[in-house]
Amino acid sequence: MPETPEQSATGRFDTVLIANRGEIAVRIQRACRDLGLKTVAICSEADREAPYGSTADSFLCIGPSTAAKSYLNQDAILLAARLAGAGAIHPGYGFLSENAAFASAAEKAGLTFIGPTSSSIATMGDKISAKRAMVAAGVPCVPGPDTALPDDPATIERIALEIGYPVIIKAAGGGGGRGMRVVPKADVLHEAIALTREEARKAFGSPSLYMEKFLEHPRHIEIQVICDDHGNAVWLGHRDCSMQRRHQKVVEEAPAAGIVPDIIQPVGMACVQACLQIGYRGVGTFEFLYEDGAFYFIEMNTRLQVEHPVTEMTSGVDIVQAQIKAAQGHVLDLAQGDVTCEGHSFECRINAEDPDSFLPSAGVVTHLALPTGPGIRVDTHIHAGYKVSPYYDSLIAKLIVHAPTRAEAMARMREALAGTEVEGISTNIPFLRALFEDGAFAQGETDIHYLEQWLKLRRAA
Repeated sequence: MPETPEQSATGRFDTVLIANRGEIAVRIQRACRDLGLKTVAICSEADREAPYGSTADSFLCIGPSTAAKSYLNQDAILLAARLAGAGAIHPGYGFLSENAAFASAAEKAGLTFIGPTSSSIATMGDKISAKRAMVAAGVPCVPGPDTALPDDPATIERIALEIGYPVIIKAAGGGGGRGMRVVPKADVLHEAIALTREEARKAFGSPSLYMEKFLEHPRHIEIQVICDDHGNAVWLGHRDCSMQRRHQKVVEEAPAAGIVPDIIQPVGMACVQACLQIGYRGVGTFEFLYEDGAFYFIEMNTRLQVEHPVTEMTSGVDIVQAQIKAAQGHVLDLAQGDVTCEGHSFECRINAEDPDSFLPSAGVVTHLALPTGPGIRVDTHIHAGYKVSPYYDSLIAKLIVHAPTRAEAMARMREALAGTEVEGISTNIPFLRALFEDGAFAQGETDIHYLEQWLKLRRAA
């Protein structure tokens, strides 16, 4: 007897539509195969020749090359799921992965959204409500009110004085490094508010803002969580994502160097408690700023992270499989006492871009050589002859290494980068090779502003 939409939505599915492209589509496909699930791959017209199309059980073109008419076209994706007989949708990262309306539409269509519920996405997607939820759960937050900024200029001035300059203005619905502005002193406050409101309105559909203390030398630390629908949740150690350019991560590592267990343990458990309080399901990431031995919550990503492999390498947990099993309704198969993180891992994001100007580079890959060996992993969708499209994010591969110590992992990454060759397009590999020769980075003496300063010095040299 066929399942009703309500039955399908409980998580009993055997076919997953992958609502994404590139390396993450390949990664999800592999996890599904390992779990005995069929996959439906989708593509835009620009991705018709994508190699993962031939390894999926079904491959459907859903629209033109532009993302707005294909990978962001909710109706087209839901129609593709129905036509292919999929019972679930995995959104990957980016695109619709944190879109509460899309998750809700999938739920109403009787599909399992492989991620948290639409209500959880909505709660944590708004930075103000997320901060309020974290305060209630005892998670340490950046100083500043958990309410939206009012319109009254005098009240805004008072809030800034109470926090203390410098402050940072952020869009409540922001993300990806957009919709934020640092205010060093009072005489530029109102101009910054006006500019950020307009930016937020255009980028996120809401002019709602909030204000926090701007930390001047923090590190960016993340805590990975996995939760089921049965009241179980664990955290899988921590990672450092401080190497950023224009608020975009370039290199990630796990664990974060120099943070002792006694400091991180209560923060990790507070994250678990927060998940239980809001009824969170699936995988998620709590992002913190860390300065002078203190953690400050900034946001939660309600999706799979680009940098999940470094946590997989150190914890031994297949995070994508865990995410899928949570969506199927399985009880989490590990307790907190079972989690052990060993060794050290780095991930480099390899982008199709000029290594000096960082401008995107489209074209055909004429030659590709990827490193192999113990402790080396490459997540990619490209091959010799692959055409890199100008329509999407420039990420073409992730190079991940694992070794017993941080120093050994850095040495292994240098070796792996030396053995990576991509010709026909420009890539950021020369930039990454230079970065892994930097002394301060090797010593772990960096914060979220370090890479920008390093780049300025290189350009001036």
